[in-house]
Amino acid sequence: MKPSLRSMAALVLGAAAIAAGPAQAAEAHHTIVRADAVRWGPAPPSLPSGAQAAALLGHPAREGPFVLRLEFPAGYVIPPHRHSKDELVTVISGRVLIDSGEKVDRSQRGLEPASFVHLPGGMPHYAWAEVESVVQINGVGPFDVQYLDPRDDPRKP
Repeated sequence: MKPSLRSMAALVLGAAAIAAGPAQAAEAHHTIVRADAVRWGPAPPSLPSGAQAAALLGHPAREGPFVLRLEFPAGYVIPPHRHSKDELVTVISGRVLIDSGEKVDRSQRGLEPASFVHLPGGMPHYAWAEVESVVQINGVGPFDVQYLDPRDDPRKP
């Protein structure tokens, strides 16, 4: 008799629960951040001044997953840079151009709310906010920012 897809899924999930053990299962929890609980503050020093940031989960500089929202004023530019790990970006509001490349190309059309961009680790890319905008970045820390032109790095004197 051929097992059903449902019974195979139950078997796999059961095996995963056994492998995880009771200690890991007891530690699992979820996170809820209501809109009125989002706390904005200055963006990380790795970004040009003018942006605001709100950490919703974890911390980009530490091990593990993180969720970070960034608010950009109109005209805000993050010069070409790369990260050693993947970056997952969702446009929450406004219009933001997020594209791969070693030079900012403002002739491209920006992304509207609900747009998504996956930027693989090591890929040069940049961002430009056409209007006041909010993006959400998901990733796994520690998360680094390496500017292609060291003169663009706001952390350098």
